[in-house]
Amino acid sequence: MVFWFSRTRMATTSKRPQLTLNSEQQSALEQIARSRTQPQREVQRAQVLLRYAQGQSITAISRAVRSSRVAVYKWVDRALAVGAEAALNDKYHSPKEPVITEEAKAWVVSLACSKPKEHGYAAEVWSHRQLAKHVRENALAQGHPSLSRAAKATVQRILKSQTLQPHKIKYYMERRDPQFDEKMREILLVYQEVNLQNDAVAGHEIPAVITVSVDEKPGVQAIAHTAPDLPPEPGQHPQLGRDYEYKRLGTLSILAGLDLHDGHVTAEVHPRHRSREFILLLKALDSHYAPECVIRLVLDNHSAHISKETMAWLATKPNRFVYVHTPKHGSWLNLVETLFGKMARTFLKHIRVSSRQELKDRILLGIAEINQAPVVHRWKKFEALNT
Repeated sequence: MVFWFSRTRMATTSKRPQLTLNSEQQSALEQIARSRTQPQREVQRAQVLLRYAQGQSITAISRAVRSSRVAVYKWVDRALAVGAEAALNDKYHSPKEPVITEEAKAWVVSLACSKPKEHGYAAEVWSHRQLAKHVRENALAQGHPSLSRAAKATVQRILKSQTLQPHKIKYYMERRDPQFDEKMREILLVYQEVNLQNDAVAGHEIPAVITVSVDEKPGVQAIAHTAPDLPPEPGQHPQLGRDYEYKRLGTLSILAGLDLHDGHVTAEVHPRHRSREFILLLKALDSHYAPECVIRLVLDNHSAHISKETMAWLATKPNRFVYVHTPKHGSWLNLVETLFGKMARTFLKHIRVSSRQELKDRILLGIAEINQAPVVHRWKKFEALNT
């Protein structure tokens, strides 16, 4: 006699009692089960309880919510024992004593505040991976066995608690000029005086003292194409197409003087910015303004501004020019920097030329366009004068 056994396994019905939900519980569970803002664990548990209350088997529920049968049994048993609402939340866990001691954490923090080269590494700053490796290798010797198996994530959590980021660098500018505050105050007083002059002088009356902000913008690159640009085409490519390769043709320096009264720009463009090029700018300023005016220059301590050659030329123009120096590393106090920023955002942006002469011509053309509609640059914040 031959017996045939079917391989089809009948789904067994759970011997646990059915979960009974009133209308309020049903509505609350349905709302959580559809929520996109509740924690995922609560959403999954709500779906489990709703399906079990509808009579679905544990196996079907496990497949539907993509969870293990053990987990489904756990939340069903808890709901049957303490109610559906209480089953959604985790039980209170009594806190355990921390494995990593405070002394061990302090050691990690002290390492992060040092440099890797101080510990024999080639790197200048720590990476989390390298710091974690160093912690594991030296934890026992330093008396911190709890860190002997510390992973990168452990080190990250310790540093995050102290808001430390040893893998990053934040640059700052140290004040190397002992008279920084005094010189800054002098510059701000000049700007305040200019603003008062501009507000008081009516029409195009020329002030007796004309203030000009002067500086150089070196290293303007003359970059040439190696392939022609592709103009935009509707439906094809909306932007200008440009080949990645380019050819360097050298650099130019822009020497500029910004009139703080009417916004006029006096400029010289040369391959270098030595004393002789700066003297050419002084000559241009001298010829531009009326002979009876005093030209007050706001400028830094560049060697070309105070060289013997420059001083000798200024001696031929007595009482014509007056220097007001910005402090060291205080170029941001010079208003002409806003002019250079405007150039970088307008006609110098993405510029391509075939020669350095073309670059010079286009720079002078851009300055001429600025002078067609000049803008008066004003310093608006004078808090430092009140301190």
